[in-house]
Amino acid sequence: MKLHNLKPAEGSTHKEKRLGRGEASGKGGTSTKGNKGGQSRAGYQRKNAHEGGQMPIQRRVPKRGFKNNNKIEYKVFNLGQVEQIQEKYGLSEFSLENLYINGLISRTDKVKVLGNGELKSKLSFKVNAISDKAKAAVEAAGGNVEIVK
Repeated sequence: MKLHNLKPAEGSTHKEKRLGRGEASGKGGTSTKGNKGGQSRAGYQRKNAHEGGQMPIQRRVPKRGFKNNNKIEYKVFNLGQVEQIQEKYGLSEFSLENLYINGLISRTDKVKVLGNGELKSKLSFKVNAISDKAKAAVEAAGGNVEIVK
């Protein structure tokens, strides 16, 4: 077998349908597109959600709700969770870097500490936000709080 002898298998290839090449071809005139209308014209594109003249769903269904684009999403930790994390990972500082290194947050997450639970150990905090109750509990335990923007 040589390269110049190679051919596709019998029946695996088909001739291209030649449209609009005269009446004798059987595919002349309207070129199998029917008569008139947008779909027979060049450059026709059907709208994605077109429902054949019926009122489309995006116009039938009323608009609801509100999306606040300025809302800040925090990854929330309670003081009880902070205590468990500190014991598990042996942290002396509860900071964004330490949390990221230990796989608890992603690089872009913002962290907020809330006051649920109790803090027994002395810890320094470097977080994006902290509640007043949590801040008081941290300072009562001998730690300090730094807000990072």
